[in-house]
Amino acid sequence: MDLTPGHCYRYLQMKFLDEAKVYIRSGDGGNGCVSFRREKFIEFGGPNGGDGGKGGDVVIEAVDGLNTLIDYRYQQHFSAKNGHAGMGKDRHGANGAAAVLKVPVGTQVYQEDGVTLLADLTERGQRVVIAKGGNGGFGNAHFKSSTNRAPRRANPGQPGEQQTIRLRLKLIADAGIIGLPNAGKSTFLAAVSAARPKIADYPFTTLTPQLGVVAIDGREFVLADIPGLIEGAHEGVGLGDRFLGHVERCRVLLHLIDGTDADAGAAYKVVRAELAAYGAGLADKPEVVALNKADALGDAQIKTQAARLKRAAKKSPLVISAVSGQGVPEVLRALIAAIEQARSDGAEKAPAAASRRRKARADLPSN
Repeated sequence: MDLTPGHCYRYLQMKFLDEAKVYIRSGDGGNGCVSFRREKFIEFGGPNGGDGGKGGDVVIEAVDGLNTLIDYRYQQHFSAKNGHAGMGKDRHGANGAAAVLKVPVGTQVYQEDGVTLLADLTERGQRVVIAKGGNGGFGNAHFKSSTNRAPRRANPGQPGEQQTIRLRLKLIADAGIIGLPNAGKSTFLAAVSAARPKIADYPFTTLTPQLGVVAIDGREFVLADIPGLIEGAHEGVGLGDRFLGHVERCRVLLHLIDGTDADAGAAYKVVRAELAAYGAGLADKPEVVALNKADALGDAQIKTQAARLKRAAKKSPLVISAVSGQGVPEVLRALIAAIEQARSDGAEKAPAAASRRRKARADLPSN
């Protein structure tokens, strides 16, 4: 079996899938009914045709217990039920059942072009109607009036909606670990959380994103580890840079540098260049820089590599060893401080944004 990184990635897509293309169709509305009362001893019957039922909606719901879109690899067509037709004796047709697509928290819904965002499900239990079912048609009882006592018309049900959508999963974490392959990202995640990512001494050990809950000084946050980046990842080299989508929501990035590399500063610049090429604001996120694998370095090597990294990052790096635990608490405290600062900044910006929206609505011309 070919075990090159690209082949391994395709093989593991069977277990982890973060993008899917799905065809959806909402239900048609039921037809209205033309009916008249015909009962013995009732001289004037009149119309009694009922309305048709509404077609079922297509709903997407974010639920716990899912961390992949693998279910949508094997089934790509989802249709809601049609509404039932109305009947005599003023009986309303039954509404069609909705089709509910359950997805992991953090899933985004796009139109088929993959650019137009329809919904972003960031909270458990959040639901959004993507395609509305057609309304049921009116029965002839609806058209009865003082001048038309016996209408013989009814409306047909309205058709449902159909479209192709794209589901894209972006894991929700407070902090994300980035770096070159074999920088010690998986080892760090395993050391600070209960996550058990694969750890080995060859590149591209991590083929899918991993999440872990980290506790420090009585506080907790979620840490994400993504596959390593190499030079040219934005052009598809290695595993590419598509997995960077899973750190777009992170408030802060932990950039791990392998201290045993020839030049820590050059390694830092490679990853930063890939972040800039990817875009989506990743290059502007707060960053904690750490020189890893200090246990494998001498004092002189640590000093040299830290100096190189400081020149490249324009900040003093933390020196750590995920294996021995050296410097790990300091890194976690730096991460939680950056996370709390980002939360505070976000809370301050929210009222200002709401005020701008209210002002924009007030400035709209009135009809």
